[in-house]
Amino acid sequence: MEDITRGGQFLVKETKCESVFTPEDFNEEQIMMRDSVKEFVDKELWAHKDKFEKKDYAYTEQCMRNAGELGFLGVAVPEAYGGLGMGFVNTALVCDYISGATGSFSTAFGAHTGIGTMPITLYGTEEQKQKYVPKLASGEWFGSYCLTEPGAGSDANSGKTKAVLSADGTHYLISGQKMWISNAGFCNIMIVFARIEDDKNITGFIVEYDRDNLNGISLGEEEHKLGIRASSTRQVFFNETKVPVENMLAGRGEGFKIAMNALNVGRIKLAAACLEAQRRTISGAVKYANERMQFNTPISSFGAIQSKLAEMATNCFVDESAVYRAAGDIQNRIEAREADGNSHQEAELKGVEEYAIECSILKVAVSEDVQNCTDEGIQIFGGMGFSEDTPMESAWRDARIARIYEGTNEINRMLSVGMLVKKAMKGHVDLLGPAMAVAEELMGIPSFDVPDYTELLAEEKEMIGKLKKAFLMVAGAAVQKFGPDLESHQQLLMAASDMLIEIYMAESAILRTEKMAKKLGADKVAEQLAMSQLYLYNAVDVVTQKGKEGIVSFAEGDEQRMMLMGLRRYTKYVNMPNVVKLREQIAAKVIAENNYCF
Repeated sequence: MEDITRGGQFLVKETKCESVFTPEDFNEEQIMMRDSVKEFVDKELWAHKDKFEKKDYAYTEQCMRNAGELGFLGVAVPEAYGGLGMGFVNTALVCDYISGATGSFSTAFGAHTGIGTMPITLYGTEEQKQKYVPKLASGEWFGSYCLTEPGAGSDANSGKTKAVLSADGTHYLISGQKMWISNAGFCNIMIVFARIEDDKNITGFIVEYDRDNLNGISLGEEEHKLGIRASSTRQVFFNETKVPVENMLAGRGEGFKIAMNALNVGRIKLAAACLEAQRRTISGAVKYANERMQFNTPISSFGAIQSKLAEMATNCFVDESAVYRAAGDIQNRIEAREADGNSHQEAELKGVEEYAIECSILKVAVSEDVQNCTDEGIQIFGGMGFSEDTPMESAWRDARIARIYEGTNEINRMLSVGMLVKKAMKGHVDLLGPAMAVAEELMGIPSFDVPDYTELLAEEKEMIGKLKKAFLMVAGAAVQKFGPDLESHQQLLMAASDMLIEIYMAESAILRTEKMAKKLGADKVAEQLAMSQLYLYNAVDVVTQKGKEGIVSFAEGDEQRMMLMGLRRYTKYVNMPNVVKLREQIAAKVIAENNYCF
């Protein structure tokens, strides 16, 4: 297990391209799974997109049942409980391709397979798993997750819902109000979080919901939402709902831990669920651009449109690279733990928890990219893009929720840096050594030798190394200055997080391209090379801006001048790429293929 890079170590440890999992590494089983999911989406979801926009909740439920019959709901569930028992990469793959047509189904699927089923699979007793998981894996029953309350959103542990033990000690009586509950309208199982007495932390319970025996459970009306219109979203009210004591999930007061770990998995799965939406948006946009004539020429021949298509395709390629890199790392960690004798439950919990930083990074980056992609999709369609007659406006509306789900992007930005600092404090990631080395380097005289970049991607990889130094310089100085109080400096954390995000995303694309080039030859991956270079160029701009913002927020005088000089050194190209030509090259490929073709 020592050979596997730990979570957050990408910042201080060189990653070889051979050790990174990429979509080009899908095996035969994974390709078959991907193709069967795409067929299901085309036939049952994309072809009936209007039903979802007209709030046909019954059709969403029917599609979920069909997905269960095809095995899609049980991909991550062990075979012992009626699932397919596939690895984490397969889980991400299904989540990716099943989410392309409509956010309504994507939300129902994600809520059921993730936060509806997974807490029982990973925290349940053997009796609980045998009783509930097979029905959830098959689609006979559906799950929902009751955490959020009117006064408890991002601060999930502040919920007021109470669980009171009955006089005879056989059951708990749950009373309280939950809101924004996905799948509430057709679920059979609710994972409910409530507080026992004055416990510091909430506790999780498995609550059955039987429409013929309401047991003190009532539902609010369906919420009317900007997007994901056919995703059932309701308030849930509990009035002394009786729950057997054996339905407590994990131990008393362990609900907060369950909620946080469920969110870690939810974050990378949400990122995966934003990939196919981008591919389909790009393909739709380029098809329209090739057909739409203005001034006697297709608008795809205009540089302004080509620039948009190139940036959309680039972000999607980078997002794919980063999501599957992290999924591969998580799967390797899970398999290593199982080989060391951990149970499946323990291995999966610890495997995902190890990469919580990467999960937060992905959640932020990919949710923002899908929003930008759909926004540009509308712009390419022009006035038609604003019409309900084209799929762009619904894609844009559906994408908007992704920046709020699974912890807002603001929360996740601060979490990514906060978790990294905590890992460093525990000795899991050596940040102090490299940060001190960067500080010493700043005091030295920089080299004026012109490097020889004969090897493919050599300058790009060196630039990634320099961007890491820029982050270590800013974060190291900030930790030194503020110590434990750093978490109260939210704008500084947000700036540092944006630097961290860009480094991980850019490096993921470069490693994927390098791996492809070694296998196929550099001439076969010319556009992938161009996308990696274009994204890195944009990333350098972000690191420059956010690094400057961070430095001036806490450093003054000579220290500030020294750090700003260091930032310039670490963000300086030897050979500045021609980004206009890169965009033209990427767009030409997409336009010629008439779809997203990477």
